[in-house]
Amino acid sequence: MPVILKRAATSTGSLWCTARSISMSKTFDIQPIGRFVGQSAAIKRPKEIAYFSYDDKHQFRLDDSSIRYYYPPTIGADLSRGFDTFEKLDDAADDHLDSLLKTIMALEKEIDKRVETDVITWRGMMTKIMGAIFSDRDGFEMNATLFQRTIFIEENHEYKRQSQARQSRQFSQPGRPSQDMMSFWGYKFETLCLLPRPWDETPREYIENRENEIVNNHAQYCSVVTTGIGSTTMILGGEVDALWDSKPVDGGPIKWVELKTSAEIRHDGDLMNLERKLMKFWIQSFLLGVPKIIVGFRTQDGYLKRVEEMDTASIPSTVKRRGKGTWDGNMCINFAASLLDFLRATIKGDGVWRIRRKERSPAIEVFRIEEAGHGDIISDEFINWRIKLALDVPLPSPVAEPEPEHELGSAASSGNGTTGTQAVVSTGAYVLGL
Repeated sequence: MPVILKRAATSTGSLWCTARSISMSKTFDIQPIGRFVGQSAAIKRPKEIAYFSYDDKHQFRLDDSSIRYYYPPTIGADLSRGFDTFEKLDDAADDHLDSLLKTIMALEKEIDKRVETDVITWRGMMTKIMGAIFSDRDGFEMNATLFQRTIFIEENHEYKRQSQARQSRQFSQPGRPSQDMMSFWGYKFETLCLLPRPWDETPREYIENRENEIVNNHAQYCSVVTTGIGSTTMILGGEVDALWDSKPVDGGPIKWVELKTSAEIRHDGDLMNLERKLMKFWIQSFLLGVPKIIVGFRTQDGYLKRVEEMDTASIPSTVKRRGKGTWDGNMCINFAASLLDFLRATIKGDGVWRIRRKERSPAIEVFRIEEAGHGDIISDEFINWRIKLALDVPLPSPVAEPEPEHELGSAASSGNGTTGTQAVVSTGAYVLGL
């Protein structure tokens, strides 16, 4: 058996010791990608089943207090303004899946049932998985563990920190805006686009003064959805930026809005970069059922030049029709379906597993790094709750499953009209248009 690096007992962090793996490393080949061509795997439309907020101090709240509403920004705004007063979130701590699991616990306490699903993770992890087929320059590392027939997946925090430091060094070039500044431009754009209440309840003075607001990225509204790709069901948690109008009270589709920034298009190279960005934009919104993406195009020195609204549904077909063929939506879905099947067949029994894709590697590796336990991926609070629930309820009952869709062009979007963390059944179409 191969000798691998194994973490010291109680953490999934960066303390390592040499140990023997109890299982061989298994690989999922990305190439040849031609085997993923064709009609997409079945999709189960995203449905919001719960939500939570982080407040202005980034404290967890089991409510929708941080939900925001979209209102068009002022064209020509200086996206660099306020950089010196930016209240930036310190993400040095590894929060694991804690907030997502707290929200699932609250839902289960309310419905008095265990929610059954194959995978629980953040939307960001599934974005990396879906995009891996066409993102050969990017690597990732995730930690995973199996508990009560569900695979829990989180990002390997130490790898994330190292990647961020490496990217910061790469962007540190004379005459070029820093990585920190360009990240700020995105948060500034959000501040220029968001209101704390619907526009008709917001004073005109506030709307016109948004350019002077202190930028703070602590507050977030996070949607928790049940969805599925291929034969794998999932519960995903992820931040959504804004509502287009308001949440429907009749359980209809939620008109979420995702906000993004990109450099203005000057030449073919910029167009190619935008096309690659659009894949990530589409995947992120597709996974949570966000129907609209609003992109703020900026100048090279950070001035907002124009705003373009994009229907999530139309992005893959638009790229296929007008783009350079850098990615294909159906192939992203088929790739994700196959990789998820592979993970479910590989991650068996106790312990902590590593899911790793090295930069420019043609394969994804899966190997065990701890022989027992769950590391810090699952909180003790969640484990104890599930044990208590198992003692109280003999057989778990599944959450209302998303409706299966066998055509990519007919997957449906999320929607609800509930409050708190009630389970949701929603209606409406989420047409991807591939």
